[in-house]
Amino acid sequence: MAETFEININENSRVPKYKQIVDSILNGIDGGEIKIGEKIPSINELSESCFLSRDTVEKAYKELRKRQIIESVKGKGYYISRINKNDSINIFFLINKPSTYKMMIYNYFVNAIGSKGNVEMYIYHCDETLFINSLKKNLGGFDYYVIMPHFRDEQSKHTSSTKEVIDIIEKIPKNKLLMLDNTKPDISGEYGSIFQDFENDIYNALKEGLDKIQKYEKIILVYPDKDIHPYPFRIARGFENFCRDYKLDYEILDEIYPDMELQDRDIFITIRERDLVNLVKQIRQKNLKLGEDIGIISYNETPLKELLGITVITTDFKAMGESAAYMILKNKKESVNNVFKFIQRDSL
Repeated sequence: MAETFEININENSRVPKYKQIVDSILNGIDGGEIKIGEKIPSINELSESCFLSRDTVEKAYKELRKRQIIESVKGKGYYISRINKNDSINIFFLINKPSTYKMMIYNYFVNAIGSKGNVEMYIYHCDETLFINSLKKNLGGFDYYVIMPHFRDEQSKHTSSTKEVIDIIEKIPKNKLLMLDNTKPDISGEYGSIFQDFENDIYNALKEGLDKIQKYEKIILVYPDKDIHPYPFRIARGFENFCRDYKLDYEILDEIYPDMELQDRDIFITIRERDLVNLVKQIRQKNLKLGEDIGIISYNETPLKELLGITVITTDFKAMGESAAYMILKNKKESVNNVFKFIQRDSL
């Protein structure tokens, strides 16, 4: 039993006493004072030693059981969880949206972790409050925290973080933190990250297809300025830099509108799936030939785009998921710019 470990109760604090018990146990786990599989005091024992009501301790233990931090063994008492789970690592995986490509990252990650870990996925839909609440409820309950920081501000535009977001991330021990897809450099300490450099990635990928792109007269980026799941503005900035450097006629639209004024030798870069679908429909309705009259490049690879022959500029989702698993399994704290590439198909 964790006999040397003490529950710290501050009588003058406004923090509820049951939560002080929860926090003390979580801190004990993080600090190595309480080990996985170790027995902790019973409700009655803790109630007596800390001069607390039995209801207060029971409420704390109920919260810890709900978060799968402790478990009870009939006739024996309470133990720190995972005593019979082959010592596999417990991973909290927090993503901003359930898109096809985010799920690809997750699936590649889970497959690479295999039987060595238990992965629990949470989705916060780019909502700061959901993100913060998800982490608050699960701090201390996992061995690793894999998070994708993408948020929607009050104007429905993309932001990488807020002060409140950074404050909650700072509470994660850095040896347990892995930032995925996007990264925030002003988080203190050393932690792992596998990220996209959105501005330079699109620039360099378009540069790979420059010979094909220059055959068109105008290049149009369909960048959703506002969205429930907004995209980093660095994508648009990288696009503009590319067009200016190579003296291309360009335009940025926020969506594919009905009855677009399509012109021969236009080339479009779409980000959202629905814009790609609407554009292809209009090209067919106007009897234009995809890849000759109108060109399309789509952002982010999916199996459907491969099937339809759509040219893409994309990060390597397989590499991101598998690299994240490798860093956790090998306990690495590297900062890696994920592979980003240009894949040419019939639409260009």
